Amino acid sequence: MIKQSAKGILGMFLMLSVFTACDSDDPEPVNEEELITTVELTFTNDNDASDVVSASFTDLDGEGGNDPIIDNISLMANATYTLTVKFLNEEETPAEDITEEVEEEDEDHQVFYVATGAEFTYAYGDQDSNQNPLGLTGTVTTGAASNGTLQVILIHEPNKTAAGVRDGDPTNAGIESDIDVTFNLSIQ
Repeated sequence: MIKQSAKGILGMFLMLSVFTACDSDDPEPVNEEELITTVELTFTNDNDASDVVSASFTDLDGEGGNDPIIDNISLMANATYTLTVKFLNEEETPAEDITEEVEEEDEDHQVFYVATGAEFTYAYGDQDSNQNPLGLTGTVTTGAASNGTLQVILIHEPNKTAAGVRDGDPTNAGIESDIDVTFNLSIQ
């Protein structure tokens, strides 16, 4: 009789375990990455407000479809510009401004500007709530006439305390980019 009771208790325990395992609480919300179809850069010359250069990357059908449309950037030599960037999802109507989400989740994002071959330096003009760089606005200083590229990278959940990250080097920031675009850059 004791063996039968022990089997019964064990059976009830197993059934409770199964029901508990099947019981689902509210599922964890998934923070899906936003689709970014468009990156808009605006350079405004600090000494000549009429010198405004706009350049954009547009890829409305995403990776693997048609080639993206990428404007070339041409800036004056030995000048200082205020740079702003905007991220959009133009698959939505009206277009969804992803920049707002980047601002709201500032601790989880950082924009990097990596110039190669051209005399171009970028200094962050904004910070997240922890006083770490964000990169939606900043100051660009150009040097002598030169040609190269400008890579714009929006990294999701970067390691903002890693070596070089505060100075704009994405090497140790992390590998999860929301978007990574390369523009041709001419300093004239």
